[in-house]
Amino acid sequence: MREEFEKLVSAGKLTKQHIEPLVVLTQNGYCYHRSWGFGKITTVDTVFSRFTIDFQTKAGHNMDLAFAAESLKPIDPNHILARKVADLEGLRQMAALHHLDLIKVVLQSYGGKATIDQIQQVLVPDVIRDDWKKWWEVAKRELKKDGHFQLPVKKTDPIVFEMQETTLQDRLMTEFRATKGLKAKVGSALEALKVFPDIADKKAVAEEIVAALNADIASHQRTQPGVALEGIFVRDDIKEAAGLAGIPEELTPTTIWTQQPKLGAFLETIPAAKHRRVLQSFKAGNPETWVETVLMTLALVPAKLAGELAHLLIEDGKLQQLKDVLAKLISQHQASSELLLWLAKERSDSFADILGPEVFRAMLTAMERDQFNERKSNRLRDCIIDDQDLLVELIGSADLEIIKDLTRALQLSPSFDDMDKRSLLARIVKTYPAVQSLISGEATKQDSTLLVSWESLERRKDEYNEVVQKKIPANSKEIAIARSYGDLRENHEYKAAKEMQKILMRRKSELESMLVRARGTDFANPKTDVVSIGTRVTATDMSNETPESYCIMGAWDSEPEKGIISYLTPVAQSFINHKVGEEVEYEMEGIKRKLRIDSIEAVKTA
Repeated sequence: MREEFEKLVSAGKLTKQHIEPLVVLTQNGYCYHRSWGFGKITTVDTVFSRFTIDFQTKAGHNMDLAFAAESLKPIDPNHILARKVADLEGLRQMAALHHLDLIKVVLQSYGGKATIDQIQQVLVPDVIRDDWKKWWEVAKRELKKDGHFQLPVKKTDPIVFEMQETTLQDRLMTEFRATKGLKAKVGSALEALKVFPDIADKKAVAEEIVAALNADIASHQRTQPGVALEGIFVRDDIKEAAGLAGIPEELTPTTIWTQQPKLGAFLETIPAAKHRRVLQSFKAGNPETWVETVLMTLALVPAKLAGELAHLLIEDGKLQQLKDVLAKLISQHQASSELLLWLAKERSDSFADILGPEVFRAMLTAMERDQFNERKSNRLRDCIIDDQDLLVELIGSADLEIIKDLTRALQLSPSFDDMDKRSLLARIVKTYPAVQSLISGEATKQDSTLLVSWESLERRKDEYNEVVQKKIPANSKEIAIARSYGDLRENHEYKAAKEMQKILMRRKSELESMLVRARGTDFANPKTDVVSIGTRVTATDMSNETPESYCIMGAWDSEPEKGIISYLTPVAQSFINHKVGEEVEYEMEGIKRKLRIDSIEAVKTA
């Protein structure tokens, strides 16, 4: 094509500077434009002096040769973009079988180096159609073992392909020697530890790394004890992997703990993945005081870390001590929002006796206290709003007066906006309808006072205590036992126990609603000039002249066989406030009856 382009130069359609770029473009067959991206040259037309190019977003585009020579970048046929067009299926097979060959193609396409993001962008989703993260983890392990690839410490730095192979051992030690500071050395040593089985001379590598770490651990033990402890951990792991013996003068975890760092602040300087090992180390280094220190730290750390501390105590058989401290912090409103957040998410049966209305009250206090905290977090508030069952479960064991008190506290709390408050109050009302009037400010028919005899009031209280103190706790144990059987979808015992829980909670709510309205009385000295509560009425059925007698008593009194009826019944309601000689009517089950009042007298009570 060079001769053709030279003819176009002679004809004045091109300049000499255009010839070489056009020859390369024609030979390669692929190009790149800064606006239209990658393209394939499909036609070279020297008659009309133009290329026809299929760009990714602009197929069949005609471009003047002079403009093409100045604006297009030639792309080699071996470039990953060109190979995706020419042999996509081949690349997919390479991705499945030869990870490093594919990465090599990508790196060489971009001058021997590319970042992880660049590699992902060019391969996903065309070449790698499945889980990229899983694919990359496998590929990364292979890259670390291969001597041609140099992996960066930072993810944003490029991976470099080198033609001359470097042994894994040499590369690891070169990287380790280049690190500055103990934190960087710990990271590099951890990377070496991951591929330690593939290192040829493990002892030599371990001895050099251990010596360097020991030097920096000694200089960091007071200024950066957290980093020093991490260094001790990785040093000991490398010694174990290489079979090295300990050195008498080297520092141990106990050395760090003897400096008495504050546990909470110390843990926050350590990566979360290492918290468990740090806590085990702390426990071993402080056998006499670790329990007390851990308990004191619970309210000072984030929720996840509070969970780690709690599980450390539980695993050592200190559950009761943990519960005692939690109960104290909750009752004194000293529990932090993060500790309460952990407890809300945990909600296991082990803490059933702690999880009650006081926890929700403590949550409100903690969130209000956080309003003045520079490190304010809304995580507890969000948990209360998002967890549909949390609030109802916490107040489920409370009596109605406590629930009303909590409802008032929620209404006044500055921790929730109006919309969130309405949502939370609606959850309370759904379970405890009796608080509706408190929220709406309206008195409902259900709020009217109930006059009851002392005997029936005691019976209702006994039933309430039976439900709350015996039946509900017994049901909670049944649920816990049934849950332990596994697979809740096919667990009939669990389903039955949960259904009984609904029945018991409904009955508890009904009893609370009735008891809060009840007013006990002995019905002494009732009015007898008219029928009233506490009177005996003698009447005659007008249809057959049959005499009848009724004792009109309290709302919960009912012994029809003895003539004792509640004042709320239709019969009693028809009699009340009527005098001797008056006739009354009432309807029951569709049948109307007419009675004449013959006498009214006070019921004799013992």
